[in-house]
Amino acid sequence: MVERPFIPIRFAVLTVSDSRTLADDRSGDTLVQRIETAGHACADRRIVGDDRAEIESVVRGWCLDPAVDVVLTTGGTGFTGRDVTPEAIEPLFDKRMDGFSAIFHRISFEKIGTSTVQSRATAGLSNQTFVFVLPGSPGACRDAWDGILEKQFDYRQQPCNFVEIMPRLNEHLKRG
Repeated sequence: MVERPFIPIRFAVLTVSDSRTLADDRSGDTLVQRIETAGHACADRRIVGDDRAEIESVVRGWCLDPAVDVVLTTGGTGFTGRDVTPEAIEPLFDKRMDGFSAIFHRISFEKIGTSTVQSRATAGLSNQTFVFVLPGSPGACRDAWDGILEKQFDYRQQPCNFVEIMPRLNEHLKRG
């Protein structure tokens, strides 16, 4: 078997919170640290409040930016009145990734039990950009990265991974 090379991917990280700043954003820090430790790049990082229009605007902009391959959001996935991240982002999806939520909840259940049902973690593809909507806790960010994302964004991962299909995400646009 031929050894595949590592291919670095460009991530953007958005923390959704009315109370966090870059100085105390542990969830965003967790994601950026894991992205960079894995050999990838953090192309951009921001914090926005729990505002549907603002969340949608930032994510839409990143999905249109050729310098961003993957968007990770953290926060706003619960059931309180201020939790609007899935509502802001899911309408942007060209394709949903239902398997992400299923696997995330399986991993989360092993750590926090039935409390995992309080998360509306989701994922999809928007304008050929992978988008993952994660809960706002550092533990949930670790679970998503360590249990799913790190492997799927490593070109060397077999039998398949997201990196190998990235060049083909826009095939529908080439059909004339």
